[in-house]
Amino acid sequence: MNTTLIKIRLLIACIITTILFSITACTPAPDKKVHNILWPLPPDDPKIKFIETFGSSKDFEEEDNLLQAIISGEKTEFELTKPYGVTVDNEGRIYVTDIGRIFIFDRKAKKTDFIGAEIDSVSLKTPIGIAISREGKIYVTDTAYDKIFVFSLAGELLTALGAKGEFENPGGLAIDEKRRRLYVVDTRQHNVRAYSTIDLGLLMTIGERGSNNGNFNFPTNIALDGEGNIYVVDTNNFRVQIFNPDGKHIKTIGRIGDAPGSFARPKGIAIDSEGHIYVVDAAFQNFQIFDKNGQLLLFVGEAGYGNGQFFLPAGIFIDSEDRIYVVDQLNKRVQVFEYLGEKWKKRHASQPQASN
Repeated sequence: MNTTLIKIRLLIACIITTILFSITACTPAPDKKVHNILWPLPPDDPKIKFIETFGSSKDFEEEDNLLQAIISGEKTEFELTKPYGVTVDNEGRIYVTDIGRIFIFDRKAKKTDFIGAEIDSVSLKTPIGIAISREGKIYVTDTAYDKIFVFSLAGELLTALGAKGEFENPGGLAIDEKRRRLYVVDTRQHNVRAYSTIDLGLLMTIGERGSNNGNFNFPTNIALDGEGNIYVVDTNNFRVQIFNPDGKHIKTIGRIGDAPGSFARPKGIAIDSEGHIYVVDAAFQNFQIFDKNGQLLLFVGEAGYGNGQFFLPAGIFIDSEDRIYVVDQLNKRVQVFEYLGEKWKKRHASQPQASN
């Protein structure tokens, strides 16, 4: 099919989706109770399970304690506004970038917090990408400043990366602990750069603008697998490119299209413990799962406001237990899923199997 015709069809689909959501803007909030929502549907064996959704301090804090804190003036209830990036630290705290700040959801402690308000050492404006190192440093890109800010887990600003003109719209981040590298996607400079996490010195630059393998057209997000291979969402080339740790191109996945396995508006990317590749598509309102060879295995989600449905999904992160966190941007929330793979089976080996 003609590429121009495909782009026109995709644009029309996006416009229709926007209109539909405008019409349903006053629809009641989705049921936050956990239901047994699985993909694929029976009789196939389930691979992905919906866990929960959250978007405000009410979802994590005890209602009575939150109300008392608000009344006493010690706490302000907050909700996500236009979230984008998400990650999880070693203690299970969930960090979500939003307009002007990074929200921190702590389920164990039943509390919420944030970094980047005016009372902190820096006022974040448009934080996008976020990554946390094993030693507890929070790296976040801010497109308003064209910088990467580095915070401690306590929210203290440690340093910043980005001389004038060094970045133009920095986006996704990823950390290679073994090689002590911080990878930064620069959307408008059409490349990926690797910096030392020791001194933030530049180590390597991958790509330039173009459509050939190894080049990019407005890349946005990035992820690493267990071997340190680099997965880059090459958004306006409608594909994912894979590089080895030396920056050598290995493989390209996907192409423009409106069928499963192709891409229309690819955004976030993550890799699970078994090497499956998860790619969010904001036009399809879902995330697609590929095997290591780039073959489509499954897609999860559709347009909507219910559990397992999306309205412009963005960032995605998979934690060490194969829980999947997806930013559902215009539904102002994060949805959590779980890959029912080997790790899940080991955790549930002594428990009765969940019914389909």
